[in-house]
Amino acid sequence: MEALDFAAARRCVLEQVGRVEPEVETVPLAEAAGRVLAVDIRSDRDYPPVDRSIRDGFAVRASDMPGAVKVIGEVRAGEAFTGKAGAGECLRIMTGAPIPAGTDAVVMVEYASLNDGVMTTDRAPKAGEFVNRAGCETRAGDVVLGRGVRLCFPQIAMLATVGASTVPVFRQPRVAILATGDEIVPVEAEPKVFEVRNSNSWALAAQVAAAGGVPEVLPVAPDRLEATVALIERGLGADMLLLSGGVSAGEYDFVEAALAHCGAEFFFTRVKIRPGAPLVFGTAQGRFFFGLPGNPLSTAVTFELFAKAALELLSGVADPILPIVEARITRTLKEKGGLTRFLPAILENGTGRVTPLDWKGSSDVPALARSNAYIIAPPDRELFAEGDSVQVIVQ
Repeated sequence: MEALDFAAARRCVLEQVGRVEPEVETVPLAEAAGRVLAVDIRSDRDYPPVDRSIRDGFAVRASDMPGAVKVIGEVRAGEAFTGKAGAGECLRIMTGAPIPAGTDAVVMVEYASLNDGVMTTDRAPKAGEFVNRAGCETRAGDVVLGRGVRLCFPQIAMLATVGASTVPVFRQPRVAILATGDEIVPVEAEPKVFEVRNSNSWALAAQVAAAGGVPEVLPVAPDRLEATVALIERGLGADMLLLSGGVSAGEYDFVEAALAHCGAEFFFTRVKIRPGAPLVFGTAQGRFFFGLPGNPLSTAVTFELFAKAALELLSGVADPILPIVEARITRTLKEKGGLTRFLPAILENGTGRVTPLDWKGSSDVPALARSNAYIIAPPDRELFAEGDSVQVIVQ
């Protein structure tokens, strides 16, 4: 199967997984944070429902200003004035309180003086000054949140505002995680010099949870076809299966053969990127799977570029995006071209500067742990001079 370039491979993932309609469930508002909205949410009324003050001060008739007017009462947030102000009259008003009948502007308390029940100001407010008109934020029936948006704190605030005590959301997909290889031992083990602890499964579990999925870490699959098949069959009981390792061309790389044994259809088996070229994507028994490369940096990068988008689609996200920003590189960088490269880097907060890290290959976990971004190096470019603008994926 011919290797795909980066853009084509990502497009393939989005097209294939985007055909699936995720299941919907209803949860209490208290459990909705981080979930993906399954329906449009409409405003239950105008917001604000009445004209209201956006400052502490005095509700006045603009035509009376500047000048001195009699204070005939006070209106606070949470109450309404039942009377009506006439010419030469005003009311003391608090932020958020309804604008009293007969008034049409607010003079801030800082620009007014009060003496013996009379407010005096040299300000000449226009009608509507410091007043939020009824419905200026949204009208009854307007869509205030769209289907497919992830619910973070601003969206939770909106749901609470319109009285959504329960929320229809897409079900969180379960993601099975299967590391492969005889050299992989549990985290708590004391590895021999030819063994490595299972960092991939736990890193992937963290990435899955951050992307909105529910991770399930399976036992490590040894380098034997029958055992790998059995664990893949188990993993295909989840909504998506992530495998790490065993997808290269080595004599003991059984993953593709085991997947084929499970009836897999392969959409691609290699991508023109570094790190992470031997990447497998397909479907088996009605479930999507990714065979990720086994080296930790390759595993992390390929999840972020491809598997995360698939997981977000299965979570109901309408349009998965890569968090790409522009930054200036802080030192000269030379990297062999031919492939799209994703290079570990440190993006400086608020400065627009990015520093490539020295790394020793895709097994370099310390470099991965120091990084917070990946510099994107296109296949046709090998040299980046200090100060050049580069695209950066934020972790």
